[in-house]
Amino acid sequence: MPLSPELSANKVPALVVSSHDDPKVLEHAAAEDYSLHIVPLSWRSGRLSVSMAWLGLMSAMFWVVVGSTVTLAVGTVDTLIGIALSAVSYGAINSVAARYAAKTGTSVSLFSRALFGRAGSAFAAALFGVTITYYVVAEGAIVASALHAYIPALPIALCCLIVVVYQAPLAMRGVTTWLDKINGVLLPLYLVGLVGSVVWTIVRYGYSNDWLTYEPDGVADLGVPGWWFAYTVYMGVWVVTMMAWDFARFGRPEDATFNGRVTFGTPFYVMTLLVNAVVGMILAHTIAIEGALSEESAILGIVAMMGFWGLLWVVVSQTRVNTGNFYLASTNLQNFFARAFKLTLPRVFWLAVVAVIVYVMMLTNVLTWILQALSYQGVIIVSWVAIALTHILVSSRTKGPDAAAAEFRPGRVPSVNPAGVFAWGASSLTGIAMVAFGGTPGAVWAPPASCVLAAALYGIALRFSKPSWFTLARPFDPRDEVADAWEARVQCHRCGDSYIAYEMDRDPSADHQAICLACASNTPSFLRAAEAEAAAYRSGTIDPGVPTRVSPI
Repeated sequence: MPLSPELSANKVPALVVSSHDDPKVLEHAAAEDYSLHIVPLSWRSGRLSVSMAWLGLMSAMFWVVVGSTVTLAVGTVDTLIGIALSAVSYGAINSVAARYAAKTGTSVSLFSRALFGRAGSAFAAALFGVTITYYVVAEGAIVASALHAYIPALPIALCCLIVVVYQAPLAMRGVTTWLDKINGVLLPLYLVGLVGSVVWTIVRYGYSNDWLTYEPDGVADLGVPGWWFAYTVYMGVWVVTMMAWDFARFGRPEDATFNGRVTFGTPFYVMTLLVNAVVGMILAHTIAIEGALSEESAILGIVAMMGFWGLLWVVVSQTRVNTGNFYLASTNLQNFFARAFKLTLPRVFWLAVVAVIVYVMMLTNVLTWILQALSYQGVIIVSWVAIALTHILVSSRTKGPDAAAAEFRPGRVPSVNPAGVFAWGASSLTGIAMVAFGGTPGAVWAPPASCVLAAALYGIALRFSKPSWFTLARPFDPRDEVADAWEARVQCHRCGDSYIAYEMDRDPSADHQAICLACASNTPSFLRAAEAEAAAYRSGTIDPGVPTRVSPI
């Protein structure tokens, strides 16, 4: 790339730097939540706020029902063993992920750039967004079914509309400005309902230990021990790691250890997986349920038993979980369309899109095929988790304190990272083939096989990787031009807003003026110029020298 005489003399335009947050950025952040940016330290929340926002996941009726469903195949004891092992695994994995997210402020989409390059990160955002949208549909359909059961005169279509219309707006604000508060208010109501449902059941039907000793009449031909079957069922829901990541990025770095061990660690999953499952088992083996046990039939049984109070508990529990689901689905769809199609629109717009999609899907017989779709997506997500964990752990050993400095800026990462793309693609295709053609044994072994294969392939690829797979070496890095890249705010020449220097770059297509993360991602001319500059830098055409430092405001 030809250089002007000014650049040849190692001069670039001075950065416009401030030491305080941009008021316009803060106004947008109330709803946008830095969805296309790094979360600055000033926007981080304390332990209680992050915990309250994240605890919404705990109340999903899915956790209440899935354990009792597994017992029908392998019995209670094996199910409890599998769940206990899952709680430990979830806690260990998500503790690592949560700490890294808090240290870097990255989202799943941004971190995926370090693993797969720009193209791969767009796919990760799409996968995450679509998967969470499925969960919005499933959890919302439960409320609609409960409402229809309690008020049969209301058509199911109207019940679905009511659910979407009241739930979607609750996700218009961000994690630290709203979700933590509404989930904190609803948490006591959920816990009262959880305990109350068990008490109500015992008072009405009496108590028996039969649920604890239950064994199915016929042993299912699973080809694996019952506890391992139960473990792999929960392994198929490792999308929780992605969810934890996008919440943990709002935690303060000094709280990373506590949040990693408690908020996103094993204690949370003991409550979410194990306690909820035990409640579900007691209810399923005690109350009258029509038809085969499912998430919907169990909820209808609760409403039939508890009446209005059962409906209220369902509404509270599903509102808590779906506010977070709507938030994550809209954020990741926003990321995908911004990265893939350079279409930058407010998160509220994508929230409306998700709401429309959810309503349409709720009107179809979606639950008959949504579980099959999730089984395929599950192995892809398990592979992502394995690669992410391998990357973090290997980096921590090889880079020490710099392990959390993985490059994510679009002008400084390649379009494709061969190491990550190959490991993710090969392991995912293997898992998909096992689900599609392996019958029950194949479906059971697909998640662990994909996990092990992804970690092994990525670990081997790291041993033979080149630096150019992970970064585009370029000169004139704004991080090196300020005293503290996490505290200095630099103005973007395209949008005019100021963001922390840690996410900023220089735009070779505009005389090396500063450019923010979102604008850099959505500007093709910048990406082309950055790649050209990287090529020139590799060939020795550019001498980086020492750039002009800052112009304070």
